Amino acid sequence: MKNSSSRYNPKETEQRIYNDWEKKGYFNPDKSNPGTKKVFSVVLPPPNVTGTLHMGHALNITIQDALVRYHRMKGETTVWMPGSDHAGIGLQSTLEKKLRKEGVSRFDLGRDEFIKKAWEWKELYGNIILNQIRAMGASCDWSRTKFTMDEDYVNAVETVFIHYHRQGWVYRGQRVVNWCPRCGTSISDLETDYVAEASKLWHIKYPIASFSPKTKADEIGEYVIVATTRPETMFGDTAVAVNPKDERYRALIGKKAVLPVVGREIPIIADKSIDIDFGTGAVKITPAHDLNDWQIGQKHKLPLIAVIDERGKMNGNTPAEYQGLKTGEARNKLAAHLQEIGLLEKIEDYEHQVPKCSRCGAAIQLIPSMQWFVKMDDLARKALIAANSGKIKFHPKRWESTYHSWLKEPRDWCVSRQLWWGQRLPVWFCQTEPDKYTVAKSEPSKCPICGKCRPKRSEDVFDTWFSSALWPLAVFGWPKITQDLKKFYPTSVLTTGRDIINLWVARMAFSGMEFMNKAPFAQVIINAMVLTKDGKRMSKSLGTGIDPMTLIEKYGTDATRFGLVWQVSESQDLHFNEDNMLAGQKFCNKIWNASRFVCGQIEGEKNIYSLTVKPKPITSADKKIMAGLAKICRSTEKNINRYALGAAIRDLYDFFWHKFCDVYIEAAKNQIRGAKNKTQTRNTQKILIYVLANSLKLLHPFMPFVTEELWQTLPLKTKTDLIISPWPKS
Repeated sequence: MKNSSSRYNPKETEQRIYNDWEKKGYFNPDKSNPGTKKVFSVVLPPPNVTGTLHMGHALNITIQDALVRYHRMKGETTVWMPGSDHAGIGLQSTLEKKLRKEGVSRFDLGRDEFIKKAWEWKELYGNIILNQIRAMGASCDWSRTKFTMDEDYVNAVETVFIHYHRQGWVYRGQRVVNWCPRCGTSISDLETDYVAEASKLWHIKYPIASFSPKTKADEIGEYVIVATTRPETMFGDTAVAVNPKDERYRALIGKKAVLPVVGREIPIIADKSIDIDFGTGAVKITPAHDLNDWQIGQKHKLPLIAVIDERGKMNGNTPAEYQGLKTGEARNKLAAHLQEIGLLEKIEDYEHQVPKCSRCGAAIQLIPSMQWFVKMDDLARKALIAANSGKIKFHPKRWESTYHSWLKEPRDWCVSRQLWWGQRLPVWFCQTEPDKYTVAKSEPSKCPICGKCRPKRSEDVFDTWFSSALWPLAVFGWPKITQDLKKFYPTSVLTTGRDIINLWVARMAFSGMEFMNKAPFAQVIINAMVLTKDGKRMSKSLGTGIDPMTLIEKYGTDATRFGLVWQVSESQDLHFNEDNMLAGQKFCNKIWNASRFVCGQIEGEKNIYSLTVKPKPITSADKKIMAGLAKICRSTEKNINRYALGAAIRDLYDFFWHKFCDVYIEAAKNQIRGAKNKTQTRNTQKILIYVLANSLKLLHPFMPFVTEELWQTLPLKTKTDLIISPWPKS
């Protein structure tokens, strides 16, 4: 290394080293440590096939890769299973936008042709994010890559649905769901963004006496005032609710209110869920267009009157002059009407969270829709047992409460979507009796219902969360009992974000318990949420997002990984600071130049130093650095085992930069210059090499490329590549 540059250049090393690792099969457990009994397995949370890397991904990948590399060096049979999710609504929305620019709709193409184009899009663009994950240095076993639309994976999804149906847990019914009028499908909570918008709070008088819709306000006696942000839904009101503890309205409970404009009488009911402090304390109940109202409606057996259709327009259950209007138009028209007849008490400025489709930005409507649901009571109980028995542990522990709270009061799971791209439900409808159906993987040769018709397959596809709930099982070949499933299930650790504890973690937990009678992972690490420097949510659309690939181009992968892990602490919010990537770049150069110095002291000797024999310290400086090395070996292992990776890298930085470079290397220079014989010189050289080599090992899980490149230059007697070299013993 005497003639090498004084600056480390990641562009000259990273791709070359990664290709070499992959070529040698180090990521494949069949080739790397295949004979060891101890197994460490991890599944990569499958990114959407439409996605690109963001900072949350980058942190998550860095944490997982550090753990995988550590356990591989510990000699364990290690597998990290990669793959991607078909992103049903995401890919379909992306493709439809492309088609619209070409003047074509999916309906012009037809379902089969549209799906063909979806596969073409996936082949062209679907591996972008997986290649970006490679660029992060992720040592996944790419030979085992899974895609949720692979034939065997689809088979697993259908097997689960059929099993749930046989258990009596699947039903088809009309329920209130999140509906995107533009995408034309129900969507999950995670596909809904809540955006703060300046709006109004309308206070509307609901009379208590019989009256004509044309009656003037001064002819009305008693009334109750309700406050609402969505007056246009009042046509679907089926009750007014108050809190039974609210003394203002106690005398009205059991009476009837009259729905303004419509003239329909609705009951005034008591429900303890009503917030006394919101608005007037009296709330209109519209079970067809609000999830909380739906639950109140079920409890009090209220009728369901839908007034908004799947296009986001007022339907035939509204007065004629409102039918066909968009909800915003109907709102303005109704407010003017109420003002005219004296039933609008007042309008207040009000900011509230408006649900928007995360794919297309359209306002979400909550509407009743005929969907497929899975009953959650038995499954939720299994997921709770897994956590309560200690089979699943959360880090930090406080996130267990989020997991528990959702599972203790689970809602039935809407598993169907009105899309074309996705895993189609194995449901076959009778053509003679269209409300009757058969659940089967393949088309029945004869209709089991009427015995005459050719059954028609359901148009619906599965919610992507239904398929991803099987990820830790299906990636290893389930429902077949494969060698991989026997060897690698259950997995060791899951690393994910707090926003999908309920949507994904809990669902994987009950899936594993139901089908394998084992929790799918032992530990769940909830990694920090990456925010902007001033604490705002990172968003590409808002211009606050940062592309990790830009940072890799600027600083290199090792520096980017260092900068991310450096910022990890006990806090669950990471305020991103790019200065840490610059610090990572400087640290790479420090490691590089320290290695140049150490190798420069060897005077051209090759392969003469052994790491199996610990050198004996002679001087006070020798003793301090060897004791320091033993201490950092212990603390690094302890910190990694308790998933405190931020503490691990900060301690390593302090040891290498300050104790090794600033103190011992300077002392070593004096020792070599003042050595009385070759034995003293050789002993100092041994300690330099020994501490450097073990430091590279300790740093490797966090900074894999620079450490591997330098490891190859060390004059050691026996040496494997660093990625599979033994972890240092303290």
